[in-house]
Amino acid sequence: MATTTRPADELKHRLGDWLLQGLTDRAGRRQGPHAQPPPEHPRHPWWKVMCLTGVDYFSTLGYQPGIAALAAGLLSPLATIILVLVTLFGALPVYRRVAVESPHGEGSIAMLERLLPFWKGKLFVLALLGFAATDFMITMTLSAADATAHLVENPLVPRALHGHNVGITLLLLAALGAVFLAGFTEAITIAVLLVGSYLALNCVVVVDGLWNIATAPGVFFDWTRLLVSQYPNPWLMVAVALIVFPKLALGLSGFETGVAVMPLIDGDPDDTEERPRGRIRGARKLLTTAALIMSAFLITSSLITTLLIPAPEFQPGGAANGRALAYLAHEHLGNAFGTVYDVSTMAILWFAGASAMAGLLNLVPRYLPRYGMAPHWAQAVRPLVLVFTAIGFLITILFDADVDAQGGAYATGVLVLITSAAIAVTLSARRRGRRRAAAAFAVISAIFIYTTIVNIIERPEGVQIASCFIAGIIAVSFLSRAIRAFELRITAVHLDETAEEFIRELASGPIRLIAHEPHARGEGETDHDEYRKKLDEERAGHHLPDPDKVLLVEVDITDPSEFESELHVHGERRGPYRVLRVSGPAVPNAIAALLLHIRDMTGVPPHIYFDWTEGNPVFHLLRYLFTGAGEVAPVTREILREAEPDPRRRPAVHVG
Repeated sequence: MATTTRPADELKHRLGDWLLQGLTDRAGRRQGPHAQPPPEHPRHPWWKVMCLTGVDYFSTLGYQPGIAALAAGLLSPLATIILVLVTLFGALPVYRRVAVESPHGEGSIAMLERLLPFWKGKLFVLALLGFAATDFMITMTLSAADATAHLVENPLVPRALHGHNVGITLLLLAALGAVFLAGFTEAITIAVLLVGSYLALNCVVVVDGLWNIATAPGVFFDWTRLLVSQYPNPWLMVAVALIVFPKLALGLSGFETGVAVMPLIDGDPDDTEERPRGRIRGARKLLTTAALIMSAFLITSSLITTLLIPAPEFQPGGAANGRALAYLAHEHLGNAFGTVYDVSTMAILWFAGASAMAGLLNLVPRYLPRYGMAPHWAQAVRPLVLVFTAIGFLITILFDADVDAQGGAYATGVLVLITSAAIAVTLSARRRGRRRAAAAFAVISAIFIYTTIVNIIERPEGVQIASCFIAGIIAVSFLSRAIRAFELRITAVHLDETAEEFIRELASGPIRLIAHEPHARGEGETDHDEYRKKLDEERAGHHLPDPDKVLLVEVDITDPSEFESELHVHGERRGPYRVLRVSGPAVPNAIAALLLHIRDMTGVPPHIYFDWTEGNPVFHLLRYLFTGAGEVAPVTREILREAEPDPRRRPAVHVG
């Protein structure tokens, strides 16, 4: 009798297929020897890619001047100058070096990953991913909240929208998520148009503001008079500016994104993946040009907003709160121009959220699947979009869509990433023997460490949010690692000539292998004594039909924190004994991959012989998860069972 599919089941099946679309392909591109290489990104001139970075970096002009005035008051221009000096002589040199050492878009996190091996490196990367997630998530929510502020404060917008900032922000975040669910295609052209028009409008506002200051000298002199009355000692003025400077750290955002988009930069015709000199040169031009443009806007916008906007308007509920330049656009250039400016600002802020979402979708799959620390569905785009959108909703509700309230969390994420980059560059310079460069980068690192600590002390909500992300990432990562523990995670098997010769010699029948723990012999024993004793034990325990025609397998554990790796097998003749020496992150996975490779070479499933390991099985499972050893026999059998569902083609595991 034929079965019929219910409409509800069919709808559920279609929904699942839609959500997980591309999952097999995305996973396949990460799975070793038979995988298809990922398609190359289309390349663009560096200045166009700068605009893609700029939707995040330049869009901070929408709220940075207001935050600076709120934090530093009359000292806002001076504190901004210090911020610019730190940008040009601190962050910029650091990331120009990062571009040289990670030209494929890995960024500073990958540099630290290389410098810190084993589990401590993985845990450190997971912590940095928590801060990176804070940076990108708050970019989305803060940008959407500021776009809402520009909308509701526009005089042409109905008053009925006032007081509904949270709802409007949630709608903007939902629209952003809907774009990615429908299928977001990276559009450099849109970024160029948005950044070009936004910077042009800001030029008009800044030039008009400077003209107003120049034509009304009393404004400038009143400001300087107030400064002198409050800070009669110039050194006191500088000291206070240095103290409040960390509150302006939002102006440093965008550098990590700048190196992340390096694969999109068009290099020289003779560029190779190993030496992409043209791409590196283009990335350094991108970083330098963006920093110079932003520095000029930061100083001038801080000056005109501080001098031309009454201080009460910067306070929460004031007309300039979170939208200082928009306030000047309406006040000095009319509501028509101000509305155009608001629309442009809303567009670039919303697109900054798209840039942040794209960054998250690239960042999470870049590390977690490689560590085995992501659920299978996390390799698909749409489930991640739903998760990130839901987190954005939660953050917006918790912070009541308040731009100022989210500034501390955003600054914390930005500062931790820049500090980690400075430390990575310092350690790299030291390892390369460049003492002067290492000393200079160490000073820069100290400045960013100070800035980060001050920001954390004054606004701890950033660390609180980052801690939630870190705890969530670590919990999900290790749960996923445990669930995926029995996957065959060897991406390729390479045999040397001697190992291939051993297999050809024994290929007339089923090849039999004996698992042997290396360096297990007692005092005074030789390799031959050790192997003879092992063969005698296996002959008695397993009744081997021909114990002289076997291969001994020894696995040396490399880095047990690695999830995927290639397997290199070396054959060695030690007297009458044939030994296969294998190096891998985990013993069971290495042996299972070797058995399947031998089966594919000979067409006959091989046999492997183990001894039981004494001890608690739970303890041995934990040993396997964290050290790659433990109770090898049952884990090897389970890995083979998952990798080869057909028992007739599955290598045989014997335990005695």
